Amino acid sequence: MKPILSVKDIKKTYANKTQALKGVSFDLQEGEFVAIIGSSGSGKSTLLRCINQLVSQTEGSIEFKGTEVEKLKGAGLKKVRREIGMIFQHYNLIDRLTVIQNVLHGRLGYMNDFRGIFDLYSMEDRWKAYKILERVGLADEIYKRADQLSGGQKQRVGISRALAQNPSLMLADEPIASLDPVSSSTVMDYLHGICVEDGISAIVSLHQVDFAVKYATRIIGINKGIIVFDGKTQELSDSIINKIYDNKCNSVSSENTTNEMIQGERVAV
Repeated sequence: MKPILSVKDIKKTYANKTQALKGVSFDLQEGEFVAIIGSSGSGKSTLLRCINQLVSQTEGSIEFKGTEVEKLKGAGLKKVRREIGMIFQHYNLIDRLTVIQNVLHGRLGYMNDFRGIFDLYSMEDRWKAYKILERVGLADEIYKRADQLSGGQKQRVGISRALAQNPSLMLADEPIASLDPVSSSTVMDYLHGICVEDGISAIVSLHQVDFAVKYATRIIGINKGIIVFDGKTQELSDSIINKIYDNKCNSVSSENTTNEMIQGERVAV
């Protein structure tokens, strides 16, 4: 079976000479739910952003459904991006807009510029957004401003916005790093459940090994920009975890130092 995503020898060096990725390669099969684990600065965030070209790799290629995404521009890149949903650690919602307006932004990739600028969403899109919010338990919050929500609720809006794109692939960059344990479980339950039910492939970067083990069937461990483990969840041993985290306790901070480096390279979705 041909993979939905093929990452081939990806390398990324930033302008300050920091090597975030040093030759990362892996394939993702349709319907897989993969967790990427590693310390802050290991390259997890850079890898996810290279996949949808929010950051351009220095070397290597990324094929999504057989198309090399780094070669795409304009309409071609827009078309691929609408099939790749992105969920961010810090939500990336527009605070002054309502919950349902934020979710509807997931439909912008299917609209022309005029309709997008003036928020001319169809009734079909509005109904779809409502049904998605219903799936994540936010049907009663659709007209509430985003800045009135809790962190867990904001992340469920982020999931809903990504789902509104009708994605084939879902990328989640530290989706629970800013949340308490109860909210983290709720968010991961919804994210995992929806991906499994809808057959959406997913790559989720996580600091928390216990959550990776609970939800993923495959785990990729990255250390200093290099994959040091890629295997089934049950194959993840204490010795492998120590190798991924350099024998350090997995009590790493939620702030990924790589995020600071990529700010200058981020482009609009």
